[in-house]
Amino acid sequence: MTKRDLIDEVNKRFPHLSRRDSEVIVNSVFDSMVSAMEQGERIEIRGFGSFVVKHRRAREGRNPKSGAVVSVSAKRVPFFKVGKELRLRVDGKGEPHKGS
Repeated sequence: MTKRDLIDEVNKRFPHLSRRDSEVIVNSVFDSMVSAMEQGERIEIRGFGSFVVKHRRAREGRNPKSGAVVSVSAKRVPFFKVGKELRLRVDGKGEPHKGS
Protein backbone atom coordinates (compact mmCIF):
# COMPACT_ATOMS: atom_id res chain seq x y z
CA MET A 1 0.00 0.00 0.00
CA THR A 2 1.30 3.42 -0.93
CA LYS A 3 0.58 6.88 0.44
CA ARG A 4 -1.70 7.45 -2.55
CA ASP A 5 -3.63 4.28 -1.63
CA LEU A 6 -4.05 5.60 1.93
CA ILE A 7 -5.37 8.91 0.59
CA ASP A 8 -7.80 7.02 -1.66
CA GLU A 9 -8.97 4.92 1.31
CA VAL A 10 -9.64 8.02 3.44
CA ASN A 11 -11.49 9.56 0.51
CA LYS A 12 -13.56 6.38 0.05
CA ARG A 13 -14.50 6.13 3.74
CA PHE A 14 -15.30 9.84 4.02
CA PRO A 15 -16.86 10.80 0.68
CA HIS A 16 -17.88 14.25 1.97
CA LEU A 17 -14.16 15.18 2.05
CA SER A 18 -12.43 16.34 -1.10
CA ARG A 19 -9.41 14.42 -2.37
CA ARG A 20 -7.25 17.40 -1.38
CA ASP A 21 -8.64 17.31 2.18
CA SER A 22 -7.89 13.58 2.39
CA GLU A 23 -4.35 14.25 1.21
CA VAL A 24 -3.88 16.99 3.84
CA ILE A 25 -5.13 14.61 6.57
CA VAL A 26 -2.76 11.79 5.60
CA ASN A 27 0.19 14.17 5.22
CA SER A 28 -0.59 15.79 8.59
CA VAL A 29 -0.58 12.42 10.36
CA PHE A 30 2.76 11.46 8.81
CA ASP A 31 4.27 14.89 9.50
CA SER A 32 3.20 14.66 13.14
CA MET A 33 4.74 11.21 13.47
CA VAL A 34 8.01 12.31 11.89
CA SER A 35 8.15 15.39 14.11
CA ALA A 36 7.59 13.32 17.24
CA MET A 37 10.28 10.83 16.27
CA GLU A 38 12.74 13.64 15.46
CA GLN A 39 12.30 14.72 19.09
CA GLY A 40 12.94 11.16 20.27
CA GLU A 41 9.34 10.53 21.32
CA ARG A 42 7.69 7.11 21.22
CA ILE A 43 4.54 6.71 19.12
CA GLU A 44 2.08 4.04 20.23
CA ILE A 45 -0.96 3.08 18.17
CA ARG A 46 -3.02 0.56 20.16
CA GLY A 47 -3.72 -2.63 18.25
CA PHE A 48 -1.15 -1.72 15.59
CA GLY A 49 2.27 -1.21 17.14
CA SER A 50 4.75 1.36 18.31
CA PHE A 51 7.48 3.42 16.71
CA VAL A 52 10.57 4.20 18.77
CA VAL A 53 13.93 5.79 18.10
CA LYS A 54 16.84 3.47 18.85
CA HIS A 55 20.37 4.70 19.40
CA ARG A 56 23.13 2.85 17.58
CA ARG A 57 26.60 3.34 19.01
CA ALA A 58 29.65 4.14 16.90
CA ARG A 59 31.46 1.08 15.62
CA GLU A 60 34.02 -0.23 13.18
CA GLY A 61 32.57 -1.66 9.97
CA ARG A 62 33.94 -3.10 6.77
CA ASN A 63 33.61 -1.95 3.18
CA PRO A 64 32.05 -5.03 1.52
CA LYS A 65 33.82 -4.38 -1.78
CA SER A 66 37.37 -3.77 -0.57
CA GLY A 67 37.24 -5.27 2.93
CA ALA A 68 38.77 -2.09 4.35
CA VAL A 69 37.86 -1.13 7.92
CA VAL A 70 35.69 2.00 8.07
CA SER A 71 34.42 4.01 11.00
CA VAL A 72 30.61 4.09 11.35
CA SER A 73 29.40 6.99 13.46
CA ALA A 74 26.72 6.79 16.14
CA LYS A 75 23.20 7.41 14.91
CA ARG A 76 19.53 7.31 15.80
CA VAL A 77 17.31 5.03 13.73
CA PRO A 78 13.52 4.56 13.66
CA PHE A 79 12.26 1.15 14.76
CA PHE A 80 8.76 -0.34 14.54
CA LYS A 81 7.57 -2.95 17.02
CA VAL A 82 4.40 -4.69 15.87
CA GLY A 83 1.49 -4.93 18.32
CA LYS A 84 -0.01 -8.24 19.40
CA GLU A 85 -3.37 -7.67 17.68
CA LEU A 86 -1.77 -6.84 14.32
CA ARG A 87 0.66 -9.75 14.60
CA LEU A 88 -2.22 -12.18 15.24
CA ARG A 89 -4.36 -10.76 12.41
CA VAL A 90 -1.52 -10.98 9.91
CA ASP A 91 -0.94 -14.57 11.01
CA GLY A 92 -4.64 -15.30 10.40
CA LYS A 93 -5.41 -16.01 14.06
CA GLY A 94 -7.01 -12.72 15.06
CA GLU A 95 -10.57 -11.47 14.70
CA PRO A 96 -11.44 -9.65 11.48
CA HIS A 97 -11.88 -5.89 11.81
CA LYS A 98 -15.51 -5.01 12.59
CA GLY A 99 -15.30 -1.42 11.28
CA SER A 100 -14.98 -2.28 7.56
